[in-house]
Amino acid sequence: MTVVLRTLRVESNGGGGLSDLTDRVTDEIRETSLDAGTVTVFVKHTTAAVTIIEVEPGLVDDYEQFWDRLAPREAAYKHHLVPGEDNGHAHVRASTLGPSLVVPFVDKCMTLGTWQRVVMMDFDTPPRTREVVLQVMGE
Repeated sequence: MTVVLRTLRVESNGGGGLSDLTDRVTDEIRETSLDAGTVTVFVKHTTAAVTIIEVEPGLVDDYEQFWDRLAPREAAYKHHLVPGEDNGHAHVRASTLGPSLVVPFVDKCMTLGTWQRVVMMDFDTPPRTREVVLQVMGE
């Protein structure tokens, strides 16, 4: 079995913004010598997360409203007692969703359903550059 590591740099607007990584992950798989296996997608930040969703504008809005109800920005987080910290909601949201996922691939293509897209959610307050590590394993 071969393991290949790659890192994607993702420019994010923060604030719960969604970045569709599907095409970039597919490109990285295709650049390896591997035809079949799995790709692990892992975001290296405690205020961002990755998941698979349908990227349809109404559903994306529904998703943002869900997070606003589950972990409101304006709630009183103890994390905010740390000088300069205002992103308690971002940490709670990201840890709830999770930092990684695994997708199988065959013939260098992820085995996603018709509407499934690999996305990163950046829940933090300011825009920033994020790093997403891909571990491509297979034969």
